[in-house]
Amino acid sequence: MGATGMWLRKSESPSSGDPPVLVVVDGTDRRTVVLDHFPFTIGRRTDRDMVMADPRVSREHAHFLREPDGTVIVVQGSRHGTFVNGERVNRRKLARNDRVEFGVQGASYILFSPDRSPSSAAQQFLSQFSTWKPASGAGSDLEMLGVFLEAARKLNTSGVLEDVLQTLLEAALRLTHAERGFVFLREADGELRLAAGRDKSGESITDDSTISRSVLRDAANSASEFLVTDTDDTGKLAGRESVVAHNLHSVICIPLRKTVIKDKAKEDTKGGPHVQGVLYLDAQFLSGKLSSVSHDILRTIANGAATLVENASLVQAEDAAKRYRQELAIAAEIQQRLMTVTVPDVPFAKVNAVSYACKDIGGDFFDLVYTDKGLTLIVADVSGKGVSAAVVASILQGMLYSQLALDLPLPGMMAAVNRFLCEKVGGQKYATLVVARLTNDGELELMNCGHVPPLLVSGGQITKLEEGNLPVGLVPGAEFQATRHRLGNDDRLLLVTDGVTEAEDATGEFFGTERLESCCHLGLVAIEQAVTKFRGGTALTDDFTITEMIFRGAN
Repeated sequence: MGATGMWLRKSESPSSGDPPVLVVVDGTDRRTVVLDHFPFTIGRRTDRDMVMADPRVSREHAHFLREPDGTVIVVQGSRHGTFVNGERVNRRKLARNDRVEFGVQGASYILFSPDRSPSSAAQQFLSQFSTWKPASGAGSDLEMLGVFLEAARKLNTSGVLEDVLQTLLEAALRLTHAERGFVFLREADGELRLAAGRDKSGESITDDSTISRSVLRDAANSASEFLVTDTDDTGKLAGRESVVAHNLHSVICIPLRKTVIKDKAKEDTKGGPHVQGVLYLDAQFLSGKLSSVSHDILRTIANGAATLVENASLVQAEDAAKRYRQELAIAAEIQQRLMTVTVPDVPFAKVNAVSYACKDIGGDFFDLVYTDKGLTLIVADVSGKGVSAAVVASILQGMLYSQLALDLPLPGMMAAVNRFLCEKVGGQKYATLVVARLTNDGELELMNCGHVPPLLVSGGQITKLEEGNLPVGLVPGAEFQATRHRLGNDDRLLLVTDGVTEAEDATGEFFGTERLESCCHLGLVAIEQAVTKFRGGTALTDDFTITEMIFRGAN
């Protein structure tokens, strides 16, 4: 509570993250340390929780603190500095995956609660398998392949998919004695993209121009195998120009099938395997026909590859979702900083406000500007939700703040904002807002642009100020007008967003304007309590903001 009131930005449903951990990276060595107590100290002294022997690290270099909104690193006077993501800091709230270095950059470092990354064990396994020579006999081949596929499935992440596919190709080439191998994966548009290529000497192949595209296409479209394994079967290759041009005598093309789960009763008539890629092998010379066991090997490889690709797709989707959540968290933090309002010490007015964000990021905002012409309160709501609404809200907030700081007339200011949004956003987003400018003699200049009507509480009388304008960003060339009112001592102007009037109870009923008017004379705290009691356990479906400006009397 400041001299002129309180200004709070809250989260409706705060979430608790994973327990914070530090991953210490020193060359190829990695170890994980759980931050199980605070303060957690770092330095050269042997009594530190984490001892770092580098002479550029101070004896009592830094410590980690746990605060209500996260984990903070605090530097204790290090001469050589502490760096977070390359920036020298003295104090910093840490975010997931932040890189922290002590005393010097480019040496050992710490990752703060990183996301899981591809395991070095996976890379080591793949390296060992590539040099693993199979024992003689088809049974040993299948046994070895089964071990590989099982391990590869367990190790599979989006980061090692390419290595897994390359190693699969090495296994396929070794077991079939083919000369070249390729894995093609189907893109979202249905086209097949080269994901991995290998020749019998172990070299990577990135050029797929010399393969039989017609064979590849036929196998993918028909979801059936195509095998020509010696010169006796070359009739199947007749008319395929690339096969003839490159003197290919053996071509093996097997779809990577993703089995679709179907209703048992409809399984025989509908559905079927979905081809998500193709395993392609060819050779200019391949002695003898493939045995039935070798056919089994090929199908085992193809089925294993299909499973790996499917798993990788899920992992990639999860990774993309994690990155999106991280970006969203950063955006939410930036928006929170923009929303942080310092309430100035104004002798003639008092402002109280409270806001709950129903999601991490959204389109509501509020602000306060104090100039020679008076104290101005802004409450705005951009249409829609999510990132797009938040971007427009940030732009709108900056425009309003900068123009109010110059004491520009409100109608001209709003016309400029409307023109900007109509031209730049093109009607896809608009905003409702209220701007209220109060002078030290009690004159209130008010402009409502399609927002919830303000309420003026004067003594025992409540007046709904319904004069208004169109929302900004909706109609090009719209004209805007302000209204003027005279406030007496202790008169209160109440501004809310529709998240208040449209707060729902368990039956879906809105809190509504009548309930708001019945308790608004009691002030902000009473209104908040009334809405909370009305909602019960029902979650908010929109951002929720209550503000009040109270005139204390002329100077």
